[in-house]
Amino acid sequence: MTDLTFSISALAVIFAIVAFFYASVGLGGGSSYTALLAIFGAGVTTIPMISLTLNILVTTVGSIVFLTQKHARLRLIAPFLISSIPMAYVGGMLHLPKMLFYLVLSASLIFAAMRIYFPKETKPLELDDRGKFFLALGCGAVLGLVAGIVGIGGGVYLVPLILLLGLGTAKEAAACGAFFIWVNSAAGLAARIQYNSIDLVPYMPLIIGVVVGGMVGSMMGARHFNPRTMQKILGTVLVVAIGFLGRKISITMM
Repeated sequence: MTDLTFSISALAVIFAIVAFFYASVGLGGGSSYTALLAIFGAGVTTIPMISLTLNILVTTVGSIVFLTQKHARLRLIAPFLISSIPMAYVGGMLHLPKMLFYLVLSASLIFAAMRIYFPKETKPLELDDRGKFFLALGCGAVLGLVAGIVGIGGGVYLVPLILLLGLGTAKEAAACGAFFIWVNSAAGLAARIQYNSIDLVPYMPLIIGVVVGGMVGSMMGARHFNPRTMQKILGTVLVVAIGFLGRKISITMM
């Protein structure tokens, strides 16, 4: 049995749709999975473990696609991974109070929605290779920690950072984002499995939903959809999730 207050079958359909949209732009969907699980009654311990598992499944497909298309660059993603992996593991071991967990999640969702709706056209920072390397290390550490704590992969933050730093093209940034999500989700999940166990069998409808939605979304996004249009749709999904989560926080505080 799950601890959800909503039909698991109906939620699987919602998750499949979310995975479809996220996968079409190279993301895993962890931010929305986390918000939806919180909205529909999942426990604070359960939420990150389920979200990270779903993130891994969706981004596995995306990572394979980007690798086969030769958009991924190890030299580009390496500094972010060096610092993010251990910090994602640390974040996965932290157990925040319910209210603080919801506030961190809300802040991350708001940032993600603003990044989608209000993308700033900024000039790449004028740094030498050494400066970019150490800045990437610092950014990777912060993103990894947040990813481990709230159960998201952090790709929605990494992609604009790569462009801001002038480290790669949009396609290369998307490829690194998918791989970054996969690695940090795996690190965060590994940390949580040591201290908590969860039976995934009751959540199989969600797993099947995101795998199907993610596969179809990846194929459609690569061939037909305009990435900017899909990002706006994702922004709408995040705004709705923020609204529901805000209502849950207000009820919890009463």
